[in-house]
Amino acid sequence: MGKNWEPDKRVIFTILLLIPIGISTKFYDGYAKSWVNNSLSDILYVVFWTLILFSLRPSSNPYKICGLVFIISSIIEISQLWNFPIIIELRKGFIGKSLFGNTFIASDFLYYFLGSCSSYFLIKYFQNSANIDNA
Repeated sequence: MGKNWEPDKRVIFTILLLIPIGISTKFYDGYAKSWVNNSLSDILYVVFWTLILFSLRPSSNPYKICGLVFIISSIIEISQLWNFPIIIELRKGFIGKSLFGNTFIASDFLYYFLGSCSSYFLIKYFQNSANIDNA
């Protein structure tokens, strides 16, 4: 980040838009409720975190950003197989459950991957429209 670094307003707007949309998926009660509550929210979770990282390092390689978020999300998913006391405590509230999950579901890896792919194209769009070369 250079001295004159300023985050792209479109990226910040998208991040701010993802917050209420992501939270609303956890309370959705209509058609395909289970899929929206669990799987769509996984996709949006990955997109949110990739855009956070991208907003901090806009010239970073999108493969690296998306790969890192996919790996961290996968580690968090795998951690749900163990009951670490600190994680159990964190998962008691809504934010903890939303960030760390509460049940291991192998199919979540697919949705993390879909979120990473979506994020890659979104980041490339933002980089190309802002004429940002990536490393």
